[in-house]
Amino acid sequence: MTPVDTARARQTKKRTRIQEENEERILDAALEIFSSYGFRGATVDQIAQSAGMTKPNLLYYFRRKDDIYLAVLRRTLEDWLQPLEALGASDDPAEEIKAYIDRKLELSRENPKASRLYAMEIMQGAPVIGTVLNTRLKMLVDEKTSVITRWIAEGRLAPVDPYHLIFMIWATTQHYADFDVQVRAMLGDETADNGHFAIATRTLEDVFLKGLLPDR
Repeated sequence: MTPVDTARARQTKKRTRIQEENEERILDAALEIFSSYGFRGATVDQIAQSAGMTKPNLLYYFRRKDDIYLAVLRRTLEDWLQPLEALGASDDPAEEIKAYIDRKLELSRENPKASRLYAMEIMQGAPVIGTVLNTRLKMLVDEKTSVITRWIAEGRLAPVDPYHLIFMIWATTQHYADFDVQVRAMLGDETADNGHFAIATRTLEDVFLKGLLPDR
């Protein structure tokens, strides 16, 4: 399911470039508003103003605030699923896990607000995106744990639980977005120009790969 299926313009057979750009503009503005005020505190008027659109114009694309919120969350999830979908493409466990860690950290650096909004939704019990978690995400994770299980059976990875390995990668990489304020308070000047992400990348790569690769 695409991230903006709830957009009214997407339901038409032909979508113009302007319509696509306006949908993205609305979702970008909505992310800012939802991440600042939460779902309950945000209003369609605020989102329209942030997007530089009139409220009636915005409602042409999305009928309700709920539809906008769902579309923002789905877009975030789809962005995160792309690196997971690529896991296993080269069939080199070390390179694949390294690439997955790197891309997840890159997403935390590039779009921390999306990560924090998604985290709030999950902590509230995923009332809006729960169905997607139980279908789209669940099927993909099952598929990738099978890849990891095969690597372990072939002796190319240490015997670890593949689900919990994926959870650990999520937890450590998304920490730098969800707890950004805390990270910056602890590291101080080191976070200037996001320089700490390079150190985080090397550290996580070392810890995960040293723990996962069997002794040769």
